[in-house]
Amino acid sequence: MTSASFPVPVDGLRHLSNETRVIATPWSRMVRGIGLGQYPIAYDPEGAARIRHTFDLLAAKGVESNAYTRFSRLLADFVLDVVDPGTVRRPVVEQDVRPILDAVRAEENPYFRLMAGCILMDAFAKLGLHRSLLVNAETDFPAEMLAVVDTIEPDQIKDENAGRHGHYEKLSACTAVFLALGQLGLKDRLVAGRRNHIREALGLLEKIPAPFFRGRGGATLLSVISLLGYERFIHGEGRDHLKELLDYLDRADELDTPPAFPQPMSESFTKIYPLLTTLNAIAMSGRPQEYLTHGRDRLTEAKELLGRITPVERTHMGLYYLIALHNLGQLDADAPELKALVEDVVGQWTDIDPGANYFLNGISYAYIIQTAMLTGRMDLISGETLDRIVDSFPDLSRTDDDRINRPYPFAYTLNVLAEVGSSHLLFEPRDAYDGATPIAWVIDRLSEGGREEHRLYMLNHALVSYALRMRGPQRGETPLFKDFDFPVRVPR
Repeated sequence: MTSASFPVPVDGLRHLSNETRVIATPWSRMVRGIGLGQYPIAYDPEGAARIRHTFDLLAAKGVESNAYTRFSRLLADFVLDVVDPGTVRRPVVEQDVRPILDAVRAEENPYFRLMAGCILMDAFAKLGLHRSLLVNAETDFPAEMLAVVDTIEPDQIKDENAGRHGHYEKLSACTAVFLALGQLGLKDRLVAGRRNHIREALGLLEKIPAPFFRGRGGATLLSVISLLGYERFIHGEGRDHLKELLDYLDRADELDTPPAFPQPMSESFTKIYPLLTTLNAIAMSGRPQEYLTHGRDRLTEAKELLGRITPVERTHMGLYYLIALHNLGQLDADAPELKALVEDVVGQWTDIDPGANYFLNGISYAYIIQTAMLTGRMDLISGETLDRIVDSFPDLSRTDDDRINRPYPFAYTLNVLAEVGSSHLLFEPRDAYDGATPIAWVIDRLSEGGREEHRLYMLNHALVSYALRMRGPQRGETPLFKDFDFPVRVPR
């Protein structure tokens, strides 16, 4: 615990789990659904009631007509029943799991079907449940999910970069399903038999034209491949996919295919984001020093780019930068430079209006608070910080774009407030909501059935993650993460 008044489960970089070091940032968890349930805590009946209450509100709004929300509610209820010490203990049986499997299979969108299936497999591993409920004489659920990858077509993401992704979504699906199979102890399936799924996934890198998406998605895939122990496919067989990725990032100006964002972003932001995720992949590789100097000095490049992005952009990237440098053994926890950087990033909250827009400002506070938590500096966060973000959501009614995407920052906020023991703020009446609770106010203003809010699924991820955290500190890391050794040692 830190000396601050927040009951946080992390006390600085030295005490991060391997899962947090690999999947540290909200983007992977809220957007991609990987690494949910980090920072396990004891069962919290009030937190469980908040999760169930939120799903009740969504159901009343007609959102459970959506298969993904139905799956998420079933899984959250299942998790809470398993971890509740007051539940009459009995073995989990097939009848408990079958409705969840049916809900996964009912999702028509193949990417979301696979994402749901991977979250379920990851939850099984974290709860310590035997995989025989997913792999038996009648069912081979992991094989089903692996087969779904083949049905994901390019350029299907409906966002401001529609048509620019190439096979980015399929690559992200490979990352999720590889990780899920690894969590269940089934990683050999990826390289045995007539298909080598690792090689096939690496081949997708060349089918993502924009350096930003190839770097961000490719680095996450490479990190998971290293986690699984299959580095030989990254830099063997006559190719080095990590060096090729770095070379491609260096061509960003020549290729001139910058990503679009909901708000204008600096050119340096589009370069630092994929670079920092790639630095984390380098930290997990077996040859970090070789990659850090390939083409140019990558640490110097990252530092220069961090200095060129705007202050609010730095709140997004500061956490990526700190985790990458920590994993590379480049941070001295007691260095004045680290203290100054954290204070600069976290201190930006005083100048940022989180209700100005849903993306750049709207999710910045989640990064600010989590940066403070993971570096052991919750003393930099005050009640005023939390009040400002909790009361910001009515401001996101100014434009249709902000209104439709309000679930995006709300999911990030629920996730991080739960991590710092403050989720209750979203479930209590507040003046900013005319006496309503923020959770009820936000859900009541969804379109009927949540049909317009295409990012509403992120709220499901925040709720499932909250439930999974209650499995207890004794269920910390799964063997897959616990057994991984970062090539560069950092002090603990």
